This record gives sequence, C-alpha cells and structure tokens, in this order.
Amino acid sequence: MRNSKFMRNFKLGLKDLLLHKGRSILTSLGVVFGVGSVIAMLSVGEGASEQAMDHIRRLGSNNILISSVRPSDDSKSGAEKNTRLNIYGLLYNDELRIKQSNIHVVQTAPAKIIKKLSRLGEKKLELRVVGTTPTWFEVVKRPFIVGRQIMQTDLDNHSAVCVLTEHGARKMLATENTIGQTITIGGDVFEVIGILSSDEAEGAMQTPDQRTDAYIPINVCRAVWGESVFQRSSGSFLLERVELHKIIVEVDDMDHVEETAESINAMLSRFHKKEDYHVNIPLTLLRQAEATKKTFNIVLGSIAGISLLVGGIGIMNIMLASVTERTREIGVRRAIGAKRSQIIMQFLVETVVLSGLGGIVGILVGISIPWAITKLTGMPTIVPMYSIVLSLGISMTIGIVFGIYPAMRAANLDPIEALRHE
Repeated sequence: MRNSKFMRNFKLGLKDLLLHKGRSILTSLGVVFGVGSVIAMLSVGEGASEQAMDHIRRLGSNNILISSVRPSDDSKSGAEKNTRLNIYGLLYNDELRIKQSNIHVVQTAPAKIIKKLSRLGEKKLELRVVGTTPTWFEVVKRPFIVGRQIMQTDLDNHSAVCVLTEHGARKMLATENTIGQTITIGGDVFEVIGILSSDEAEGAMQTPDQRTDAYIPINVCRAVWGESVFQRSSGSFLLERVELHKIIVEVDDMDHVEETAESINAMLSRFHKKEDYHVNIPLTLLRQAEATKKTFNIVLGSIAGISLLVGGIGIMNIMLASVTERTREIGVRRAIGAKRSQIIMQFLVETVVLSGLGGIVGILVGISIPWAITKLTGMPTIVPMYSIVLSLGISMTIGIVFGIYPAMRAANLDPIEALRHE
C-alpha cells in the first residue's frame, strides 16, 4: 500500500518536471556543476598530492639520508678561499660507526660524488660521478633497462666500470653500442656495464640519484681522483676535502626510523665539532605531505562545495516559484482529500529527482574533467571513490534539505485560500 502511494507521488512529481523540461534542466545545472567541480578539484588535488608523496616514497620510507654540508664558517670568498683547504663532511669511519652502533640498521650505502666531463668521440656531457658500493642499488631502488649493477667483485678487482642513467646513456651512447662500450670520464676510461632508469621527478626534494649519474666503484673513485676536489669560478678557487658526500642508511622497520635517526645524529655529533652534515628522514616528509594533502583536500572540497550550496539554493528558489504557480492545483488536491504528507512527498520527489539527476550527470562531468586535464597537460589526476560517493550524497541531501521548506509551504496552504488563487 505504501509502495503504491509512493509510486503515485513519484509519478506526479516526475510528470510536473517533464511539463517544464527547460526549467528543470536549468535548475539541475547548478547541482551538475557543483558535483562536477567537487570531483574535479579533489581529483586534481589528489593527483598532485600523490605525485609529491610518491616522489618522497622513492627516497625510501625505511631510509635515512645523511649528507655532507659545508659549514657556514667555510662559506667564505676572496683571498681566504685561495689560502685555505676546506675539510668537512662525513667520514669513512662514520659509515662504520653507523653500522656498528645501531641494531636496527640493515645496511648502508656510502657515496662519493664528483662532477666530471665525459667524452665519447665528439660527444661531451658533464656527469655526476657517484663512487659507491653495490648496496646503493638496493637502497635506491631503480629498475635496470639493460646490463647489471656494480658488484662486490668489481670493488675487489678495482674494475674501471660504470653504470649510466638512461638520460646520460641517451646523450652519450645514441647510435653506439651500449653494454661493453667504453667512455672517458675525467680523462680515465670506464666500461659501461649497465643502464638504469632514474627518477625523473622534479621538485624541491632532491632524490639521491640524478638524470646524469655515472656510478663507479667507490675505491676506484678514490684511487683515480683522491679525496680533494678543486673548484674554480670567477677568478677564485676552492680546494675541498670531503671523504663521503652522502650515506644512505636502511632501517629494518619504518617504526624504528625516527629513533634510529636520533641515535645516528647523537653519535655523529660526538665526532664532528662543527655542523658539517645533515640528517634527513623521508618518513617525516611523507607524514607532513599526508597531513598537507588532507588539508589541501578539505580546502578544495569546501570551495567546490559552495557551488553545490548555490545549486541547492537555486532548487529551493525554483520550487518556491513552483508552489506559487500551482497554488490552485494544491487547493484542488487538498479539497478532494489529499493529505499534507502527500503534498510534501510530491514536492520532495521533484527536488530529489532534480538533485539526483544533476548529481549523476555531475559525476560524469567530474570524471571527464580530470581525464581531459591528464590528456592535455600530462598532469596526473586521481578520481577518489570517496569524492563520487560524497558528491552524490551531498547532492541528494541538498535536494531533501532545500526541498523541505517549499514542500512544507505547499502542504500548509489553506485549501479555501488556495482555490481562490488566480
């Protein structure tokens, strides 16, 4: 019985909407654009946030990055640069102490970094030479395109081998053989044994690897170029001695990362009289990025939600106008026995249908906009399922909330006064 009454009220409401198709479509457009903008803005925000967090995850959630930093009192120029050898940064013994001092440390990857000009025939490219050990490729996980990584036997045999990143390989080895090719780096000949895909993401957070890296055994790097680096610029020169430029520490569990970092920092501070190193925790950055992402989504969702509110006000406005137009019809229905609940249901059905259909079309619009943005600009977008459910739920709620007042106003009309209305 109740179902038949509901269906009758539903048909009456739908019939009136179809009698005013143009007005119904225009009324629902507010909801369409509101729902579409909520989904689109959350998708763009989700994509941008996820890209930033993925960039941080590539650093390794279980990793601790320790870098050599030139102390502020060494950042001097002029004559003092010409008369002084700057010695600072991480030491080889620091890596040994880190491995021995904490039970949560799984492995470490030391890195000695020098920029050198590479040559192959007429081709030239400045490479960032990274002297390291096989553990680098375990803590900085990047897929190999071809070939192999540096192995312990390469260190034992002092082999002059190198692994290039894809970008550098394309610049240097285009139209040439790849694996087994020899290139000159800083005046010394190295054999290319592998090509690896590097992190191409750009941003404020610098990843351990770069687009023009050449990885060689760390003992070969020390033997060929020593510990001191000579730099010349603007008529002045600087001689620096840095044993290790970077140490990446892998921790056994993500829950132990922060306490291990504090322990390492405390240990290093005992052996370094000046602040010539920096401890960086990608996990902390990841948590900050996640918190920022939540705030970002709330702000974007709130801004887009305003358009949904405007759409709801538009529905209320049209329904109030509809009540005025149909005052006589309402009086007739009340006079022949229609209950107030039936009048309320009829008008509520109309508003819910308007907002519901607007919500469905808005979902299609909201999904299409991020897809178009990705296709046209290459910017990653992610349509979260919660945005679809949330937008549709809000649109239906708006239909009910903003439809109650016009429905109550229609139901409370005096039948006699309504019949006299022209």
